[in-house]
Amino acid sequence: MRRYLALYLPFLPSERAIRSGAAPRDTPFVLVEKAGGAMRVAAVDAAAAALGIAPGLTLTDARARIPDLVAVAHDPAADTALLDWLADACDRYSPMVATDPPRGMVIDITGCVHPFGDEAGLAADLRRRVERQGLSLTAAFADTPDAANALAAFRAKTVAALPVAALRVDGEIHQALRRAGLKTIASLARRPRGPLAARFGVATTTALERLLGEADPRITPRRHPPEIAVETRFAEPVAMTETVLSSLDELMRRAATELSDRSRGGRRFEAALFRSDGHVARLWIDTGQPTRDAGVLARLFRERIGTLADPLDPGFGYDLIRLAVPVTEPLVAQQLELDGGAVADAELAALIDRLTIRLGQGRVRRFRAGDSHVPEQAAFDLPIADTAPPVAWQIPEPGEPPLRPLHLFDPPQRIEAIAEVPDGPPFRFRWRRVLHEVRRAEGPERIAAEWWRHRRGAGMTRDYYRVEDQAGRRFWVFRHGLYGVERAAPEWYLHGLFA
Repeated sequence: MRRYLALYLPFLPSERAIRSGAAPRDTPFVLVEKAGGAMRVAAVDAAAAALGIAPGLTLTDARARIPDLVAVAHDPAADTALLDWLADACDRYSPMVATDPPRGMVIDITGCVHPFGDEAGLAADLRRRVERQGLSLTAAFADTPDAANALAAFRAKTVAALPVAALRVDGEIHQALRRAGLKTIASLARRPRGPLAARFGVATTTALERLLGEADPRITPRRHPPEIAVETRFAEPVAMTETVLSSLDELMRRAATELSDRSRGGRRFEAALFRSDGHVARLWIDTGQPTRDAGVLARLFRERIGTLADPLDPGFGYDLIRLAVPVTEPLVAQQLELDGGAVADAELAALIDRLTIRLGQGRVRRFRAGDSHVPEQAAFDLPIADTAPPVAWQIPEPGEPPLRPLHLFDPPQRIEAIAEVPDGPPFRFRWRRVLHEVRRAEGPERIAAEWWRHRRGAGMTRDYYRVEDQAGRRFWVFRHGLYGVERAAPEWYLHGLFA
């Protein structure tokens, strides 16, 4: 049996406008937007609702009832941002949080009630924090997310007492149900499902089953629950940086113990610092190799905090700190090599992690071999923390020159070349206004385009040559297109330089 807590904020748009200073506090007002060629009421504040103003009215009709009614521009994006901010703050109760735009959210609280005693204690703590932000709230518990949402939105005590409008179906179906004398969920629940589905559609019976708890569709959380998560709560908010760092160190030791018990190491570590006013600061580090060394992680987090452009602001203090390990990999104990190779590898990995933290994940990169015979696609650079499986590099035979140049141009550079025979190597070429006389040449190495491109005529064959000029400089050049088959006069390109 799962349990869900739904929150419904009936005046979220208007209270958000008051919080931002865009609307008055003591005067009835509405939020309006243009629809159907007229300015219409999109949302109202509590005072305007008490005076009978409802969403959907034109602004002209609303002011005919209340002449001095204030109108403010509706801002759905700002409402969504505030709802997301509240959902972030609700991560303190459960990692399973889903928003239900435009004014609600659902929390899967299964197994998460014990820090608060019971469900009532959790709801009281949440209500206190939300109302501190100047927001009205109704909350309800149920065995399915649909039932919890409906109970919160309609302020009902039981699912049976809900009106048929609580069903998440089209408004036309609501109207048809009322015309048929079915006004409550209780009256619907007593009817056979077959005739209901035949007359009002399968969507109606599906929505009814979700409300009654006969089906649990679960929720799609905003963040995937991590494999490992540890946290510490404070009786009083803490604002001292050293206290926060000490708490993080302790959490890392606890996480390292859990990782060790599972023979795994973490590749990503995320710290969430929950402020008492609802703000959540999030820090994360990525490592190049799986690790569970608490000392190394502590140093990396300190590096991360030291490189923040916007330093941590504890405000009135943090009352909850959580450390999550969302990405893990197998990590078993290894026998140390006699030559110290394993130690050296670990030290190199630690150096790379520190550089990544200081410079940014995208700044520290490494070359990876690509599974392609096209030269410019056979190698690419990725962030050092990338977890893609490596592909073996092509290694020349012992005593042979390298197969590929150290420096590769992308795109290849056009050159003017002359060959003794049309399909032979060049004996002279001009590159960047400098003429090069070819003394030695080796090739050709024929590389065709990928079959799916070649079949569409989008790619041509390349004949590559390794050439050396009179000054001893070595170049990698190719003729683009087969002479007389793919092109009447193929062009020449310089693709790379050998060391």
